[in-house]
Amino acid sequence: MQIIRLLDVRDEPLSVDEVMTAVSDRGAGGTCVFVGTVREEDGGRGVTSLDYEAHPTVTDTLRAVAEKVTADVPVRALAATHRVGHLEIGDIAVVVAVAAAHRQEAFEACRRLIDDLKREVPIWKHQRFDDGGEEWVGAP
Repeated sequence: MQIIRLLDVRDEPLSVDEVMTAVSDRGAGGTCVFVGTVREEDGGRGVTSLDYEAHPTVTDTLRAVAEKVTADVPVRALAATHRVGHLEIGDIAVVVAVAAAHRQEAFEACRRLIDDLKREVPIWKHQRFDDGGEEWVGAP
């Protein structure tokens, strides 16, 4: 049985249903999903839009993160998608989901997956603010 069922970084809108379908598993007693969206404010500043850019090694790094989570936490299925390109307020930027036999493992693995993805996967966010300013987040 394949545990890592979907990993993708794309410049098209993301689908929560696609990720949920990917982790559907008859042996799972719990499925945990996280959906990250573009918010209208960051650090007290109004956000107008943002762009995500990724390093060419992004999919290899994403796979390594997913493999580490599945090695450390007993899960039945895992999926993650992240968007790149231009996003507007309210757009979905990332969807991760994990199915496990029990809810505790599902919650733990989902939290690890999104936290490790944000920390380790080379995707950078370029935010634009309503005051005319801008900033890069996560860029080296």
